[in-house]
Amino acid sequence: MTYLVSYRPPTDDSGALALACQFARSEADTVHALTVVPRGWETSAGSATDGEFETWAAEEGEASAKEAMRLLADEPGITAEATWVTGRSVPAAIMEQAEELGATLIVVGSGTNGADGRIAVSSKTDRLLHSSTVPVALAPRGYRPPAGSKINRVTLAFRDDDVTWKLLDDVADICKRVGAELRLLTVALKHRTMVTSAVRNDEDLVFAKLVEQVKGAQVEALEHLYKHDGINASVDLARGTTWADALAGVDWTEGDVLVVGSSRTHKLANVFLGSGGAKIVRNSPVPVIVVP
Repeated sequence: MTYLVSYRPPTDDSGALALACQFARSEADTVHALTVVPRGWETSAGSATDGEFETWAAEEGEASAKEAMRLLADEPGITAEATWVTGRSVPAAIMEQAEELGATLIVVGSGTNGADGRIAVSSKTDRLLHSSTVPVALAPRGYRPPAGSKINRVTLAFRDDDVTWKLLDDVADICKRVGAELRLLTVALKHRTMVTSAVRNDEDLVFAKLVEQVKGAQVEALEHLYKHDGINASVDLARGTTWADALAGVDWTEGDVLVVGSSRTHKLANVFLGSGGAKIVRNSPVPVIVVP
């Protein structure tokens, strides 16, 4: 299998490359670093300007591919290659190359505008998330796993809906294949309110009922995993008044990755994050895989 990672310095840091290497090292697969450079407009007759632009694009692409290979050469236990292509649309070029290479995962970084240690979804990444037919992994800004590390634990954002129940067995199979632990994580938000104390007490009862339902669904999922997949998974419940607060209270360790299923309500998109999924991605302190 091939992990296709988008890379173009200086706009990208090396976090996406490092994450792709973690995935590849976990399954003894190949990392393919891809740089997309702008494509000039086609004209009926070439000009000096067209030639200069093509030369510049080729030099940019070659330099980026060489830089990617230099960084990948420092990653132990990795089979890697780097290429560059021209394209009018970076997401479209990435998806075209993913199909051509038979890539099982597209890996992207958070660019230079994201906060360190958090995922920032750029306009290009957002387009990719709306259009990709294969899972997309996002690395937090400045992601730096230990040298030679693998994926040790997969956390599935478990919503007890059809999407995550369908994902459950697929993620379990991956965990068995790579020897990673599996954890189910559900986020339960208790929103702040500015109402009378009597109503607030009623909200406490509603939240307690929600937590009870969540725990029941998690137990059902654990029993399913053990019966059908032979996996002893763990569960966690993230509570808070905001998504950031809830996810910050979860225990995260080196080698963790979070899996989020896409919404099935958006009929025109292959990968589409609902409001909850998008907030999980933006507040996750660990890499996230969004699955179509």
